[in-house]
Amino acid sequence: MTVSLTKLTSSKKNRQKVTSTSIGSNYPEAAIVAEGIEMTFESGKQYYQVLRGIDLVIKSGDIQLLMGPSGSGKTTLLSILAGLLTPTEGQVYLLEQEITRMSREKLARYRLENVGFIFQGFNLFPALTAAENVELVLNYKGITRGVARKQAQLLLEQVELGSSYVNQKPSELSGGQKQRVAIARALAGNPKLIMADEPTAALDSQSGHNVIQLLRTLAKEQGCTVLMVTHDPRIIDVADRVAYLEDGVLKK
Repeated sequence: MTVSLTKLTSSKKNRQKVTSTSIGSNYPEAAIVAEGIEMTFESGKQYYQVLRGIDLVIKSGDIQLLMGPSGSGKTTLLSILAGLLTPTEGQVYLLEQEITRMSREKLARYRLENVGFIFQGFNLFPALTAAENVELVLNYKGITRGVARKQAQLLLEQVELGSSYVNQKPSELSGGQKQRVAIARALAGNPKLIMADEPTAALDSQSGHNVIQLLRTLAKEQGCTVLMVTHDPRIIDVADRVAYLEDGVLKK
């Protein structure tokens, strides 16, 4: 959608500001709160509005799916909620902390401590073994190498990758096995939030359903809140809630 600069500026002026106090009091059990999210990208003299007035509340401990057609803004919204993009307008709260006004350094530390990521293309380091890919996150969190190795091996066992897979590199693993490593990495250090972008897109039907069921089980055991972007209607049964995004507008 293309909008003029005049309309965009007017929209900003007319939007009522939401305070952190009102958000905290209105949603005491929420892990993620987004209010009034707008996202507009500039290309030359044109402004393309990707998200329009998004309000979303995700309860702590829920598995939330975000669905919609290609180009609807799902990945953009996920990136904003994860603190990877700053919205043009609106506020995002993760675990009662507003992230839209955090400094870059503070936000990076906050994500490291509280958010695990699962990507469509796995995003594993090809030169590292399965265990080393998981260990890397733990090392960044300040966990010593020996302890990190033990925790990585335990996490890989929890995703049903035993000792025979620990020292294998991504090129030696199937798609389903790679995504299991990615899940183990996302759960490393016990994050409170998991953000997953099309986690079944590169998998066949059975492998995709298996890894999502596994993610649900482990996330519930750890008390994680999961936000998952997907096109895959076959995994709706794992969700507590489903929201639909179309043309930048959320339809619950």
